[in-house]
Amino acid sequence: MLDRYLQGKNHEWYTSIGVDEEKLKDDLYKVQYYAWGGDQNNSLDKHLVSRYVKVISEYDELVSKQGEIANNAWNYVQNSWYNNWTSYLIESLFKRHPRVISAVGEIKSVDFFIDDYPVDLKVTFFPNQYMEEKIKAKLGKGILSWLKSKGKEFGITACSDDSESQQIYALTEKLSEQGRNDVIKALNDAKSGVIKDAQNNPVELMTWLYAHQGEMRFGAENRLFVILADSTDMNQSWKMKRAFSLIEPKVQNYLDTFTNESLKKIGFSFKKQNYTSLADVIFVVK
Repeated sequence: MLDRYLQGKNHEWYTSIGVDEEKLKDDLYKVQYYAWGGDQNNSLDKHLVSRYVKVISEYDELVSKQGEIANNAWNYVQNSWYNNWTSYLIESLFKRHPRVISAVGEIKSVDFFIDDYPVDLKVTFFPNQYMEEKIKAKLGKGILSWLKSKGKEFGITACSDDSESQQIYALTEKLSEQGRNDVIKALNDAKSGVIKDAQNNPVELMTWLYAHQGEMRFGAENRLFVILADSTDMNQSWKMKRAFSLIEPKVQNYLDTFTNESLKKIGFSFKKQNYTSLADVIFVVK
């Protein structure tokens, strides 16, 4: 009786404010770029204080930065909106399944129960740092170093003062302009290989994800990872969060075939402490 009651409470708050899910899915496609405002920790207030409040002493100079500040704030709000509602819709795919019971209210580190197993849902992109480590093992160098060495063969360089991501973008674009698609293909093939290896050995990736958590968000609870990746262009993986035609059948199949052995035992160390958790992963790869 309790289970039936809880199933009827799925996202009660969102229902009460009248969320139109079909319109929401369409609206998500109006987001045309994915750029965080704020710093690397997505903290807008700290970013504004450190970049403008405590650095600029002349008021006229501060006024001249209004447009830049507004863009930062808008990027932060737009990305936060996109992540909130894609997460809501993906979580709803699980909570509508008859084998899933929603965690009503705030239960720390539990989003729902699958056959009475408490689970924390983590929707994330294929981790860049993990990709970098595995590419280095495959190609002998990290992505940027490898691209620089290939670019050097054809007289192509990137500005060393730019960020790593900007240098990678510049080198890739310049190589493409010179028709060196073979170099770009080799890198993309290596990336696809890393993703396939992870799909074949998910325990290694899940262990890495637990061990490489940020200290502020650390947890050793049971987790179900939904890992999204566009293997044709990893920079476009953010769009996968709204690719419900790809996500929904994966979620449905996973829940339909869930067994007592689905969640694997993960042993990992964090800050010299050993932990054991239960986890699994659903890959959604374009």
